Amino acid sequence: MLTIIPTPIGNLGDISVRAIEQLKQVDFLLAEDTRVSGRLLKHFGITVSLRSYHIKNEHRLTSQIVDELKEGACAGLITDAGTPGISDPGYLLVRACIDAGVNVQCLPGATAFVPALILSGLPNHHFFFEGFLPHKKGRQTRLAYLASLEDTFILYESPHRIHRCLRELSTICGAERSACLCRELTKMHEEVVRGSLIELVSWAEERARIRGEIVVVVGGSRKG
Repeated sequence: MLTIIPTPIGNLGDISVRAIEQLKQVDFLLAEDTRVSGRLLKHFGITVSLRSYHIKNEHRLTSQIVDELKEGACAGLITDAGTPGISDPGYLLVRACIDAGVNVQCLPGATAFVPALILSGLPNHHFFFEGFLPHKKGRQTRLAYLASLEDTFILYESPHRIHRCLRELSTICGAERSACLCRELTKMHEEVVRGSLIELVSWAEERARIRGEIVVVVGGSRKG
C-alpha cells in the first residue's frame, strides 16, 4: 500500500493524529527533502526509514518503488510541506501504483491554497488553481489565459520571483484587479495583504527582501 500523508505547511500543531499514526506504521517513507522531513519526524519522536523522492529522481525510482509495494511493502509519501501531488511530487507514483494494482490511500490534510483562498475574501464558489507558473516558455500564454478567467485563480510563487509576478499580473490582468497575497501561512509571521494588483506591487516594491512561501489569489475578470 502507498499512503499519501499531508504534513503541516508551517505550524506543526496542524498535523493530524491519523497522519502521525501512519508515519509510525509504514515500512519506509518517501520524502522530498530528507533533512526537512527528518526534523518533522524528530519533533514527533518518530523513527522510520527515510528515502529521498523528489522531482529530479522520481522518474528513475518510481518503478522500483512500485515493485516493492507489489511485494507487500507499505510506504508513505510526504513532501516538505502540504499534500503530495499538489505542486509537489506525487502524481507519477500514484498513477504507477494504480496501473499496477497497488492500493493507494490519501489522508486529508494541509495545503496552502485553501486557507489563502478563504482569507482572500474573493469569490470561492468556483476557482482555478494554477500552482507555479512556467519560469520562461509559455509563461505569458498562461498569464493571458488566467487573466481571461471569470473565476478567482490561485498561484504559488517563490519570494525571489514575487516582484516580477505581481508586476506581470498587474499589467496583464489590469492594475485595479482585486487580489490577495498570503505569506508564511500558519507560521508566527503570517501576513495577508489585500488590495488591487497595483497596490500589491507597491507593497512588494517597498520591501527589498520578501521571505517565506507565498500564495497569490486574484479575482476573476468582470466581463460578461
